Amino acid sequence: MADGASAAPPLRAFLGVLAGDYLLWILLLALLAFSMARPGGIVHYPDLVDWRTIATLTGLLALSKGVELSGYLPRLAQRLVTAMSTERRLAVFLVLATALLATVLTNDVALFVMVPLTLSLRNSGVPLTRLIVFEALAANAGSVLTPIGNPQNLFLWQLAHVSFEHFVLAMLPLAALLLALLLLLTLLAFPGRRLQLSGKQAPAHTDQLMLVLSLGLYIPFLLVTDLRHPYLALLTLAPLLLARRTVLARLDWALLLVFVLMFIDLRLLSQLDAVQAWIRSAGLGRLPHLYLAGIASSQVISNVPAAILLAEYSRDWRVIAYAVNVGGFGFMIGSLANIIALRMAPDRRAWLSFHAYSLPFLLAAGALAWQLLR
Repeated sequence: MADGASAAPPLRAFLGVLAGDYLLWILLLALLAFSMARPGGIVHYPDLVDWRTIATLTGLLALSKGVELSGYLPRLAQRLVTAMSTERRLAVFLVLATALLATVLTNDVALFVMVPLTLSLRNSGVPLTRLIVFEALAANAGSVLTPIGNPQNLFLWQLAHVSFEHFVLAMLPLAALLLALLLLLTLLAFPGRRLQLSGKQAPAHTDQLMLVLSLGLYIPFLLVTDLRHPYLALLTLAPLLLARRTVLARLDWALLLVFVLMFIDLRLLSQLDAVQAWIRSAGLGRLPHLYLAGIASSQVISNVPAAILLAEYSRDWRVIAYAVNVGGFGFMIGSLANIIALRMAPDRRAWLSFHAYSLPFLLAAGALAWQLLR
């Protein structure tokens, strides 16, 4: 009886999240429309999902949730507020830290590290939603530099057959441009107001074992994942999940469902005759057309599928890389990292704030990046 009672609140909470998750419902309605148009294709839906990515995302969610539930992040947040002193300094630090992590650990991992830390700043009076929005922008900007920064870079690097150093040198101008623009926007968006923690300064309870397990398992998990064994990587999390089963119970299962639906919907969309016809008629042999097609298609089907799709029509990997990385800004769907960050934000209307900054950023970055390619 006790087990049933303890299981009910998480179930009710999960159903409550589903009820208010507008993105999830949009994806479900899109899937319903696709299913009604082509009912025979339903049996192939599981094949459209990149289950290796879902497995990796599950592991990252578990590790970041373990760090969050350990109770140590508020203490680190208190030290950050003391060291940074003003809202603007704190924002610049978080933007640079997120961009740096995205360069070496991928944009998704950077957000799973930085967003929970940011959420623990809730007693400092800083605008959490705005900080998370800028961390999403920073993750996209920082990941541009290296072949391992994001999935589209990894794909294009393998396609180009160039060295790691060659790829970095090719992307360096764009990465520098995006980061400079973002730092300028950060200075304008965050005032020099002094920060001060209010209320309870640190949690009454901390779980050292959970923190040690969560942090200690990051490297083994990432190493095994990098060896292209994401399912085996999940097994490395067994010590954490067995010792602290609350991590599994508190996982954002709705986010995983959103990603499954996105894989299906976006790949079905990219298979539509109208989309394929538009790509064929876009004149991708001309550099400006290829660049604009990369940005535009990223806004519709996300930048990773856009890179894969455009690579079927052009081998100019540098132009495609510039286009789809710039295309990660703009609409929320442009980069899956945007979805991750906004799903973790405390405000369900965070997408409004995101677009208020991201759409102008896309216009400025798109125009200036084009000058680098000419």
